[in-house]
Amino acid sequence: MDKKLVIIGAGWLGEALAQEALAQGWQVEATHREQGTQAHERQFALQEDGSQVHNVSLTDAYWVCAMSPGARRQPSNYQQSLEHALALYQQLNGKGFVLCSSTGIYDQQSGQYDERSALSLATARQQRLAQAEQTTLAAGAKVLRLGGLVGPNREPGRFVAGKTLSSHPEDKVNMVHRDDVIAGILTLIQHYPQAQPIYNLVHPSHPSKQNYYQVHCQRRGTQVPQFSAEQPVARVINGGAIEELGFTYGHDI
Repeated sequence: MDKKLVIIGAGWLGEALAQEALAQGWQVEATHREQGTQAHERQFALQEDGSQVHNVSLTDAYWVCAMSPGARRQPSNYQQSLEHALALYQQLNGKGFVLCSSTGIYDQQSGQYDERSALSLATARQQRLAQAEQTTLAAGAKVLRLGGLVGPNREPGRFVAGKTLSSHPEDKVNMVHRDDVIAGILTLIQHYPQAQPIYNLVHPSHPSKQNYYQVHCQRRGTQVPQFSAEQPVARVINGGAIEELGFTYGHDI
C-alpha cells in the first residue's frame, strides 16, 4: 500500500500520529489553522465567510480527521470543516478516510454498549457527533469512536486533582491511551477495505472512577476528587471489535 497520510487537525492526538507515521516511513501532511514551520505541516482553515484556505497537496493518501469532535463551545465550525475535508479528500483521490469521533455518542445510562447499540442522541453534543458520523459514513468512510483520552500531558491524577466531579464514585471509566489510538488508526488503515464502518477504541479495563482516580492521584501526590452524583451509572463501552483486525491494546490507562 502507498504509505501516504493526510491528518486534518494536528493537535495533541494528530501531531503524535504524524510523528509515529513519519517514524514508520510514511509521507505525511498534517494540518493546523495556521501554516507551521515543519516540513510535514500544512494549513487547513475556514475563513469567516465560509471559504477554505489550505495547501494540502498529497494525492492517493489515507486521511484521518483528528479535529476535536463535537466542540462544547458554540458556535463551532466542526461540521463545516469536516465537509470541506471530505470534499478535498475526494478531490485529491484519497484512498480511505477515518473520522475520530467519541464514545460520548452513546447513552449516559447504565448498560453495555458496542458499535451496534441504539443511540438516543439526547444532547446537543451527541447530535453533533451523530451528524458528523453520518456525513462521514455517507461518503463511504470509517468512524472510530474514542474513549476518554489519556497519555503524555493528559495525566488523570492531574486533571481531576481536588475537583468535584458530576459523577458517582462507582461509575465505570471508559478510557484509552493515546498510543493505542494511534496504533488503532494505523491498523484500521492497513485493513481498510475489509474493515467495518464503525469501531470503538476503549481499553478493556473498566475500574470504578473512585479506584481509578485514587491510584492516579496517589501516584502524582495530588488531592483525590470528590463525587456529587447520588446514583451510580454502570456504563461500559466495549472496544473489542477492532481486535478482529489484529489490533491489541498495549498501554495501561
